[in-house]
Amino acid sequence: MKLVFATNNLNKIKEVQELIPKDIKLLSLEDIGCFEDIPETGNTIEGNAIQKANYIKEKYGFDCFADDTGLEVDTLNGEPGVFSARYAGDQRNSNDNMNKLLNALKNSINRTAQFKTVIALNSNNKLHTFMGICKGEIIISKRGENGFGYDPIFQPKGYNETFAEMDISIKNSISHRGKAVQLLIAYLNS
Repeated sequence: MKLVFATNNLNKIKEVQELIPKDIKLLSLEDIGCFEDIPETGNTIEGNAIQKANYIKEKYGFDCFADDTGLEVDTLNGEPGVFSARYAGDQRNSNDNMNKLLNALKNSINRTAQFKTVIALNSNNKLHTFMGICKGEIIISKRGENGFGYDPIFQPKGYNETFAEMDISIKNSISHRGKAVQLLIAYLNS
């Protein structure tokens, strides 16, 4: 089975490829000749995932799944949420985003947060969604070299390491994306 993962984020592709069964050939946007920016104009994480999966199916004809992820911080009323990638501006710079978030939380005692991923699958002209959540907290300063995005400042509940300090296999087993991908895989195998 061939399935397009609608992302240009090589880190996401690497993480998901580790989880997808070997009998599913994962295609990137580059593999199908998609070099344009896929619209992400939804006002929810789920809306963006659906929009991206539908775009690839309609424009390129491939069965496709897409994800959208947001970091939701309790004391900031769920921000940055759907705007996580562009929290500090359209340049989508992870360090700028983390610095803005750390600055917004500098006087906060409550640093609880969660990552939420929604995967939308458009396959055989049917749409399905799968959600994964990982609860944790935002630490005071960046730690770790692995991962991407907000990983150096997010410490999952029950762990002493940030996502950026974890081995990828541990991160994949507990992360929001890992949980959503496991639901996707269970559906594909059913």
